Amino acid sequence: MTTVDSSTGAALHDELALGHAPMDREHETFVRLIDTLNRAPDETLATALDALAAHAQRHFETENTWMAETGFPPRGCHVDEHAAVLRSVQGVQQRVAQGDLAVARRLGAELEAWLPAHAQHLDSALAHWMCKLRLGGKPVVLRRRLPAPAPAAAPTRS
Repeated sequence: MTTVDSSTGAALHDELALGHAPMDREHETFVRLIDTLNRAPDETLATALDALAAHAQRHFETENTWMAETGFPPRGCHVDEHAAVLRSVQGVQQRVAQGDLAVARRLGAELEAWLPAHAQHLDSALAHWMCKLRLGGKPVVLRRRLPAPAPAAAPTRS
């Protein structure tokens, strides 16, 4: 399910809530920056992409540190996926600098599809691991079952 944050229009996925507050906040920021990229006019697209790239770099470094510090067993594939996403983002930044804006729009769509799957498969395992080490059990996550937002009505012409 998704809800729409009325202040930004960003789709916030309940499925991204993992029960580890720092990680959940990071994901919320990631969603907002992807939405900003997807909505950016051509004039601000490069700036939106740069903000997303900076957040992704920090976000992945934070998760990589958590994995290393806690001895997270399957960290290799998780770290590799982070590196692959960063390579893609950096490649898109280079192409945008050369005037190819369409590739940034495709990246936004791909990241919007990628993040929920990454969170549910890789990040949830990390959240469970860290909560179990700290608290002795998996996090409890309550998910809302909200109806999907209604599509905007088409403007009427008189």
